Amino acid sequence: MFDLFNIYTKNRGIEMRNVQVIILMALSLAACSAGKQNTQELPEHVLYMQEDREILEGLLESLSEMKDVQVSQLVVEVGSSLLRTPYVAHTLERKEEQLVINLRELDCTTFAENCLAIARTLKCEEPDFGQFIAELQQIRYRDGNLEGYLSRLHYFCDWIHNNQEKQVIRDMSAEFSGVPLSKQINFMSTHPESYQQLKDDQELVEAIAGQERGIMEREMFYIPEDSLSKVEHLLQEGDIVGITTSVEGIAIGHVGILVRKEGRIHLMHASSVAEKVVVSEETLEEYLKQRKSSTGIMVARICNMYDIIH
Repeated sequence: MFDLFNIYTKNRGIEMRNVQVIILMALSLAACSAGKQNTQELPEHVLYMQEDREILEGLLESLSEMKDVQVSQLVVEVGSSLLRTPYVAHTLERKEEQLVINLRELDCTTFAENCLAIARTLKCEEPDFGQFIAELQQIRYRDGNLEGYLSRLHYFCDWIHNNQEKQVIRDMSAEFSGVPLSKQINFMSTHPESYQQLKDDQELVEAIAGQERGIMEREMFYIPEDSLSKVEHLLQEGDIVGITTSVEGIAIGHVGILVRKEGRIHLMHASSVAEKVVVSEETLEEYLKQRKSSTGIMVARICNMYDIIH
């Protein structure tokens, strides 16, 4: 899943069944319970540098004493540890789809994904690099299965939907506001030249278009920008938010993690403007109002049922 928002800024566009959830949860539980996942025999589809593994293991060690707190709070702690990490777009793109692990460079989506995957890994009895791989794959890919380019959750509204099905998060947008989000989702299929994998593969473009039609068949909700002040008290630290956009073809143009400063909600995110991971100086409400294309937010709340499983 790459940064569709960055593609827009470069190409005048933006943004960016359940495969047996029980099986996914059971596999994760088995790995955690045993605490002996063999990190020396990593899957061939995993791509990383030694520095990425060192960063991950350093985070697991430094935050090990916090493993008893809720996953959402761990997400904030992990994100805070990654502040100032350079912003780099398109780090997931390869000719053949691989599980790319890059903690040295982050875009808005990979920042949120990695924070969540690391937090979930910390909940295991003996967290390690192998378990992190399993968590990241489950979050990033449809139903947790890496089966080529089409299996990656490219649109963040689709990411929210599928991770709710996997019981990783809960989409709180309808509960908080109940405002329907009607949007044509077709940016990838109508801009194939912007994507390395799509520009010379019409069959793949048609398959992506089929996924886009599936997204549009679902009912989506969001919290409009002008309603944010009314629901800010309902937002929590560690909530993952997708910032909805007025740009044609996509629903969500940016992604971040909510934190609270002096009683107000702010956005922790990998910023293309700041060129690094930062916490916004302005409140989330002010942040949205300063960006013409922003229309509101969708809210993904991390499921703490994961604490019970592990």
